[in-house]
Amino acid sequence: MEFEQAHSSFMEAHTIVRTGERRGRLLRGHNYAEKLFLQNVWWPLFESLEQLHPEYEVYDWNRKSQFLDFAFLPQNGTRFGIECDGYQSHIKDMDREKFNYALNRDTFLTGMGWKMLHFSFDDIQQRPEVCRMLLQLALAPYLARSSSSREQLLSKEMDVLRLAWRISRPLRPKDLIESLHINYRTAHKLLVALSDKGFIKPVSSKERIRYYEVNSMRLDQIW
Repeated sequence: MEFEQAHSSFMEAHTIVRTGERRGRLLRGHNYAEKLFLQNVWWPLFESLEQLHPEYEVYDWNRKSQFLDFAFLPQNGTRFGIECDGYQSHIKDMDREKFNYALNRDTFLTGMGWKMLHFSFDDIQQRPEVCRMLLQLALAPYLARSSSSREQLLSKEMDVLRLAWRISRPLRPKDLIESLHINYRTAHKLLVALSDKGFIKPVSSKERIRYYEVNSMRLDQIW
């Protein structure tokens, strides 16, 4: 299924089951930026819009109704709130009260078990590959690898990249064994997999790989 067809079915399915203000908010709130996020960021990774809910209603500490741009609610019970933030509407035109409320709302939702993810409209439009890598980084620890995802990294592979970023030096199997509490075979397998994907590159001496250097250009796309 192509994106436009999937998006049309996605919106129709959510519109049918909503009434009143929830339906009105969906029709008013799901606009160009939100559709572009799905097209440029979400769809290339998952090729599916399942378990994703547009203009999802939540409540603050005063039981005041608010709407997230998207809620991603996988079957494992994890709850992700996704916001597409434009500079004009979210920063430049904010007064102090609105700014404080926005921060408090995210903190409250975090306390209630939500994992909040924010993406700028500029990045969604101009640097979607950065958004895709950040989204993978955030979701990988909570999701099993999906066969429909062309680029999704395994959770353990993301752990290795996090380790590479922390230690800021070439990686050895010993580093993975000590930090991730895995055996040599698993460490070697992860390093080879990341090397094949271009995130790290082996450095050899006398026909033996001594360590792996991070491909900074690829790693910069994540961090």
